[in-house]
Order: sequence, then structure tokens, then C-alpha cells
Amino acid sequence: MTKNFSLSRQLAHALLLVSSVAAGQAHAAKAVPAVPVTAAQPKLVVVLVVDGLPQEQVTRYREQFGPGGFRRLLEQGAWFSDAHQAHGITVTAIGHSAVLSGAYPYQHGVIGNNWIDPVTKKSVYCTEDGNFHYIGEETKPDDGTSPVKLRVSTLGDELRYATGDKAKVVTVSGKDRGAILLAGKTGTAYMYMEKTGNFASSTYYMQQHPQWVQRYQAAKPQDRYYGKSWTPLLADGAYVNDARDDLVAAKPGTRNTFPFAYYSDSGNLDGDYYSRLKAGPFLDELTLEFARAAVDGENLGRNPAGVPDILGVSLSSHDYVNHAYGPESKMSHDHLQRLDRMLAGFFADLDKKVGMDNVLVVLTADHGFANVPEFTEARGGFSAKRIDGDKLAASLNQHLAATLGVDKLVTTWSMPNIYLDYALAEKNGIQRAALEDAAARFLLQQDGLSQIYTRTQMESGAVATRMDTLMRRAWNRQLSGDLMVVTKPAWYFGKGVGGTSHGSPYTYDTNVPLMVFGPRWIKPGAYGEYAEVVDIAPTLAHLLRIRQPSASEGRILTEAVR
Repeated sequence: MTKNFSLSRQLAHALLLVSSVAAGQAHAAKAVPAVPVTAAQPKLVVVLVVDGLPQEQVTRYREQFGPGGFRRLLEQGAWFSDAHQAHGITVTAIGHSAVLSGAYPYQHGVIGNNWIDPVTKKSVYCTEDGNFHYIGEETKPDDGTSPVKLRVSTLGDELRYATGDKAKVVTVSGKDRGAILLAGKTGTAYMYMEKTGNFASSTYYMQQHPQWVQRYQAAKPQDRYYGKSWTPLLADGAYVNDARDDLVAAKPGTRNTFPFAYYSDSGNLDGDYYSRLKAGPFLDELTLEFARAAVDGENLGRNPAGVPDILGVSLSSHDYVNHAYGPESKMSHDHLQRLDRMLAGFFADLDKKVGMDNVLVVLTADHGFANVPEFTEARGGFSAKRIDGDKLAASLNQHLAATLGVDKLVTTWSMPNIYLDYALAEKNGIQRAALEDAAARFLLQQDGLSQIYTRTQMESGAVATRMDTLMRRAWNRQLSGDLMVVTKPAWYFGKGVGGTSHGSPYTYDTNVPLMVFGPRWIKPGAYGEYAEVVDIAPTLAHLLRIRQPSASEGRILTEAVR
């Protein structure tokens, strides 16, 4: 480990302590409900994030789940049916940041998967950091390698602080942002490499992989799927209520119906093949297999110091499947059933290695999903379309030039954020409020848009509706745009034909699963109380008997705590 690496970690830890003190002062003013004293700390906390899983899919397909996966959590754990990612821009990076920080974007600073740097005016990626690179893998400038842009501490950071860094925090995901933002500043993240199919870490965390990772990579488990196909798990009758395959246009060179074969055009094991593994069940299977290897290799849940450990697993494939085919599709339906069986096997292995009576499990999602627009409109009476953000911003610029007499008042955009040139406007005698109002009036006349929030509105702090609250939480004063654009329900920003997306403040994007399992600490039941994903971190902090993360604003889910 290099000296520079050590200094960077020490600096990060020092910054966490400062931010935690500030948050502690804020928390002192909050009324904290009385909570019962619980059993001894869990030996292992397992946090599962299913990327792109709407709550409605869990309830819609519940009766088809096997006994050991989702059903085990639903029936033997606490399930919150009205749980939400309670911020207005529902994307992967923001959702993962919320899970173990307990914070909203206005504080944690991750305002999207990508956003515009306020200084350079260039697009930046949520976990990119040119100071570090992947270990043994090609690293592109915008690859995710560190949590430098996450401004707050996470549950794992606080657990390591409380245990003198003896607790282990290990995360794994098919996406770099899924692993890095769960790991926080002081955990260790491993992510899937599309070029090789390996799981690898970066030099932010270490200079070389431990031996257990090297052994795992040497076995090349990712190669076993070459030439195999993804076919339906259940009988044909199980899928009768799913959308027709022909509602989704297949992209050139791809299919939109079963079976899906995994191969490369070159006929070799290469990046083409490893990338194709993402949209289907095999990437999740590999992710859970690597998680098992981490449990063995790091002795998670059997820490010789006698302290708890955290394992974070972000399962990425459901997001890729839903983007391509929609949550109403046969493919999405089947993928969730396969994931259910994978989770059952994973829990069975944890029971053998650690004992499920020593394990506390949380399962949630980073966001939900809109239905494919064609599916929504086919139901009759509904309007749903894709909005080209580039064309929208260009037309706004043209309108402002024509009405205000100044060109390029829109500097850049990363939807739903639009950035204005206030200095240029002022130079030409245009007041900031006048520029914002002119832009907002134009945008509200465009198809598919329902609400426009201006910087002036956001800075005033005025909140009248739930949407106001969600969008205010998603807006960061230093990083966010001068305009925030909200689509109408079922509309979303996207180009081309086929597929769907997410990102709105509507319930199909915000309402996600929240299940907590651990019979020694959790009272089983179906809970109808409103809950948020930011409640996970303070609830786990309570059960672990440690300090809450520095910017946590969630509540302890006392109704489900023994």
C-alpha cells in the first residue's frame, strides 16, 4: 500500500468525522421515539439491492415465488408495502447512495448517474476518479473507481469507525456505482468488468487483490455460459398476463423474445460476450457467486474480532432487462422468478456458513420503472411517450434567443437538469427571474412536461406538495441545474424506439420493496406504514448500536423492531 493511498484514506476518514459531528448537532433537535432493547448485534448484515425492481412486481408475481427467496423475506420478515425512494430523480446512483447513507441528494451530493460539473461545464460520472484505476483491468476516464463524489458517511463507515476498523464492509455489483456507493468511503467495492467478465476492485481500495479474489478470477466462472441460452423457467401458462413481445421493437442484431443465446460475434470469449451477459439471469448468478466467495475469503460473519460485518450485493440485471423489454414483459417476469430461486440458494448457503439466526438481511431497490410507452397507450385512455432531451434543450435555446434577443442562454443540460447563463443574461439587461420565467413558460407548453422548478424556487425553500418535497430533496445547490424538468406520468426522457426507463417522482418509480429479515431483531409482518429507503440506515445503526451516518434523515422503523 502506497503512502499516497494511506493519506487519501486518512483524509477521507477525517472528513467523515467532521460531517458526522455536524449531523449529530442537527439530530439533537429531532424527537427520537423510544425503542426496545434488542438482542446481541447481528454477526453479518446483508444488504441486497435489486436494481430497477418496482414494488408492484413483487406483489404481482408473489404467488409464483419459491419458498426460500422473496417469499422467505415476505413471510418471515418485515415487509413495508408503502416504501419509497423519496427523492424526485429516481436513478441508480442516487438510489444506491440513499440505501446506507440515509441521506437525500441535496446532502449526499450524488444528483444523478451523470451530471454537469459546475466549473468545467462538462458531464461527469457519479463514481469517476482519475486518481485511481481498476486492478488488472482496462480503465477508461469515466469508469467508476472511487466514492469521491459521495459527500457523506454510510452505515459501513460508521461501523468501521465504531469498531476501530475491525469490521469488514465488502460490496459487489454488476455496476461500478452499485458497488462503490454501497461501500461508502472505507468499505471495499468489487464490480463487474465488461471486457473480461471478472469482478475487480480499484486502487482506491487496495493495490492488489487478495488471494481469494485471484483464485476466483483464475477459475473463470463467467466463461461457462458461452453458447448457453436463457429460456423460460415456468410453464407457458404462468406468463399469460404478460405483455406481447411485439410491443417492443428489437434493436438491430438483437431479439425481443425467448430464447436468448449468449455468445460473441467473433466466436471467441471476448467483451462482446461478457457484455451480453448483463441483460439476463447469468450476471446476477455470477454476482451472488462472488458474494459467496467474499463470505468465505473474508470470513464475513465470523470476524475474529467479534464485531459485525456488512456484505452489500447490488444485483444489476433486472434493470437491464426492464430497460430493454419493460416490467410488464415475459422476460422481466421470468428474470424475477429466476432471481427468486438464486436468492433462495444464497440464503441457504449463508445458513450453512454463518447461520441465518446470526444474519440480518435487508432487501430493497434503487428505483422502480415505467411501463413501455406502447404498452401504456395500448391499454386505452393513457398518454405515454419518449422525450428527446437534446431536442428539447435546443428548442428552448432557440425560443429564448427569439424572445429575449440573446443567443445561448442555455449553456448545457443533463436531463432533468438544465443550466442557464445568468452572467450572459445580466450582461444583456435580463434579470435572473425573467430568464427563468421565460424558460419555464416555454417548457410547460411542450408535450409531455408537467412541472418546471427554477433555481429561485429551490433556493426559497418553499414546499407545497409532495412533488415539491421530492424534487427539493433531489436538488443540490452547488451541483444541480437552474431548471429541473418533470415529465407527465408515463412519459420519460429517452430516444429511439423500444424499451423504457425511470427517473421520475411518480410512484411507479419511487415505490420499491423494503424487506427486513432477522428473527432475533425483527418482528415479521406486512406493514402498511409509510417508509422510505433512507430509513434503512438509521434502523440498522440502531440494531448495530452504532452512530447513524452523518447526513441521515430517516427514522428507525420501530414498528418492526423487537
